[in-house]
Amino acid sequence: MELICPICGEPLARQEKRLACPRGHSFDIARQGYVHLLPVQQKRSLHPGDTREQVLSRRAFLESGAYLPIVEAVREAAKAHYTGGEVLDVGCGEGWYAVQVAEALKAPLTGLDISKEAVRCAAAKYKHARWICGTAAHLPVTDGSVGLLMSMFALTVPEEFRRVLKEDGIFLQVLAAQDHLMGLKSIIYPEILLKEKDSVPKIEGFALAESIPVRFDFTAQGEQIGNLLSMTPHFWRISAEGAKRLEETKVLRDTASCVVNVYQRA
Repeated sequence: MELICPICGEPLARQEKRLACPRGHSFDIARQGYVHLLPVQQKRSLHPGDTREQVLSRRAFLESGAYLPIVEAVREAAKAHYTGGEVLDVGCGEGWYAVQVAEALKAPLTGLDISKEAVRCAAAKYKHARWICGTAAHLPVTDGSVGLLMSMFALTVPEEFRRVLKEDGIFLQVLAAQDHLMGLKSIIYPEILLKEKDSVPKIEGFALAESIPVRFDFTAQGEQIGNLLSMTPHFWRISAEGAKRLEETKVLRDTASCVVNVYQRA
């Protein structure tokens, strides 16, 4: 899987401590080993994506093993459908999911996230993989070069995902189900409004090969409760009153509920 320039689409080649394309665009390789391929025109804010605090909270929660059933389900689905080639995790965060899946497949790994703090954290710990700061809307990789594309609780961009996948490549998507983290929601919101949620969506250009529900109970205590909040969209929506109620919660017993969807190119 070769990288391409996010500005002009030409191939990128390594030149000492940077990547450069034939048209003269160059991108420094950071000390931690990641490369920033997110030009200003592709940003929607000055510092997009998760903050360093959120990234470290996510790592602490995931490494506690609370979500181990999810990564186990993803590993099994990947092994059942994978036909070879490189792994690309779009929205990789600090890398915990992607590394375990790629190691199970014995496949080369590239992780991409719009958060510079996320890929910096991933690159500092997982030296054997390639980490990129970039956007799912403009993946800086060549056409038809990805064997397995992962999206863990992240955005789906059908046109781009189809472009970069090999003919026999697979797209592995994990989405939260409607009843995901109801315990957390019942604490931080005065009322829970249940909206219709399609956890097995039809995606243009793809055919569903398998859908696997994953549901299990877990317990979070102390600072892990705040860590859990930090890695969810509720982090941005919580009110001062909800934050106070959560801070007063010493033990959270909750249920994780998600769906692992495996798609093939149609």
